[in-house]
Amino acid sequence: MADSTDPQSSASADGPRSALSSDAAESPALRLARWSSRLATLSDPQSRLAHLVEAARRQPALPAADRLETHRVQGCLVRTWWIASWQDGRCWFRTDSDAMTLKCLAGAIAELASGGTPDEILALDFSPFDSLGLLRQLAENRQRTLRNLMSATKDFAQRSSGRLP
Repeated sequence: MADSTDPQSSASADGPRSALSSDAAESPALRLARWSSRLATLSDPQSRLAHLVEAARRQPALPAADRLETHRVQGCLVRTWWIASWQDGRCWFRTDSDAMTLKCLAGAIAELASGGTPDEILALDFSPFDSLGLLRQLAENRQRTLRNLMSATKDFAQRSSGRLP
C-alpha cells in the first residue's frame, strides 16, 4: 500500500463515507459489537456475506479523483483503494474495490474504524470477521488483503496518536 495513509493528510471535501446504520458518535468498539450482533442473526456465513455485498452495492464508488495509483492496495489482484486521513483528532478511512466482496468487507473495516480516536482504533478487535465466518468465504489473497487493511488501520492510528496534544 502506498503511503497515502499519512496522518498529516486531511479528509476529502466529501468527508468520510458512512453506510453503517449506527450513530457516528458511537465508539468503534460499540459499532463493531452492534454490527457483529446484527450479522450473527443471519443463519450462516454465506448469508452474512451476501447481506454485506448487497449493502455495498448501494454504496457510491470513490470519486475518480481518489482512485489514484498511490491509494491502491499493494499485492491485491483486483483494484482496491484505501485512503486514511486525520481530522480533528480522529482517524477517517475510505475505500473501494472493483471486487464486490472486497468493497463490502474493506468498507466495513473503514466504516467501523472511521471517526475513532487513535486509542479507540488501537483497541479495536477485528476478530468478528473470523468468528462470523466472513473471511473464510474468500480466496486466500483476498483474506490477506483484508488482514493487511486491518493492520493498516491500526498502523495509521498508531502514527496518528503522536499528533494528539
